Amino acid sequence: MQTHFTDADRQKPHIQEAERILRTCVHCGFCNATCPTYQLLGDERDGPRGRIYLMKELLESRDDDDQVTEETRLHLDRCLTCRNCETTCPSGVEYHKLLDIGRAEIDRRVPRPAAERAQRYALRKMLVDPKRFKALLTLGQTFKPLVPGKLRSKMPPAPVDAGQRPNSQRHARKVLILEGCVQPGLSPNTNAATARLLDRLGISVTPISEAGCCGAIDFHLNAQEAGRERMRANIDAWWPQIEQGAEAIVQTASGCGAFVKEYADMLKDDPAYAEKAKKVSALAKDIVEILRDEPLEALQLKEHQRLAFHCPCTLQHAQKLNGAVEGVLSKLGFALTPVKDAHLCCGSAGTYSVTQPELATQLRDNKLNALEAGNPEVIVTANIGCQTHLASANRTPVRHWVEVVDAALV
Repeated sequence: MQTHFTDADRQKPHIQEAERILRTCVHCGFCNATCPTYQLLGDERDGPRGRIYLMKELLESRDDDDQVTEETRLHLDRCLTCRNCETTCPSGVEYHKLLDIGRAEIDRRVPRPAAERAQRYALRKMLVDPKRFKALLTLGQTFKPLVPGKLRSKMPPAPVDAGQRPNSQRHARKVLILEGCVQPGLSPNTNAATARLLDRLGISVTPISEAGCCGAIDFHLNAQEAGRERMRANIDAWWPQIEQGAEAIVQTASGCGAFVKEYADMLKDDPAYAEKAKKVSALAKDIVEILRDEPLEALQLKEHQRLAFHCPCTLQHAQKLNGAVEGVLSKLGFALTPVKDAHLCCGSAGTYSVTQPELATQLRDNKLNALEAGNPEVIVTANIGCQTHLASANRTPVRHWVEVVDAALV
């Protein structure tokens, strides 16, 4: 794609990065074929190719250009950042990096209405602190009958009891685990089940309480520097254990895993953290990357459920681990039902289900129809956001796949 930046523009790091990405796009449109919002809306501006043109025009224009409008922001906001287009793209366009640049630029030049700014600020403050989120969640569950209808449907039920975690000092092999921000409140059993499962395989899990939100919520709500501060805080929290030989930083939420794996890129210009961030990204592993290399034949199931696996976008498109969980589940003896259009997003996409509720609900219902077509007993997934979003329809039970494995073991 041809660009028309001035020499002065090209001195700016974000323009240099944007131009590099724009010039890899060849306008082919293959991306639209797999874009969930383009499939729903049929508008070129709601597909990756159209959004790339919008961002190109935005970045090439001057600050006082009246063509930069709320309409441009609308189409960028509708993007799920599912990265399906990146999987499809034959030219390797790093669309999500361009989108981060475009969203930050339009928010700088065209401030959001006060109501939208308030909503995004509230989401950041409510979701990123585990204790605050858990307290608000408990309050909401207590007064659920009084909550208005639409909001009540988003209120998750009380979580499954987490049970006991094994002693974190039992084994010579040790991994760290990111507890997350919303997962301890919504599904505390996920990380507990992971610790029990790894314990059976001779691996101890060390939780680091000082490590909090991975930074994705702030970053993707255009508070990018606040997101980087969370990255730095997490690196500081993990570093002593990394120096003592922790072999991995395990993620059970694929959204967090995808983000932590990009710490190296997002902190590459920070002289104090660049090398540490590179090490952290190298150590970041989704739980399936640990389990698939272990002797799973040592595990025996007491039951063999029929499952439908929902592969989150952050697992298949961002981390390129499509088929990995299915392989582990099949090896363990679970029966997996076929899922049509498994590459399409469920509509959760971080805070998307709150900021774009109508589109998110359409995508959720389409995804559930595909998942339920094979009559599974349980739908399993690998990301807390997807799990909560799919479960909000109150149809087939939805759980994290590790919880189901843990519960099925002899």
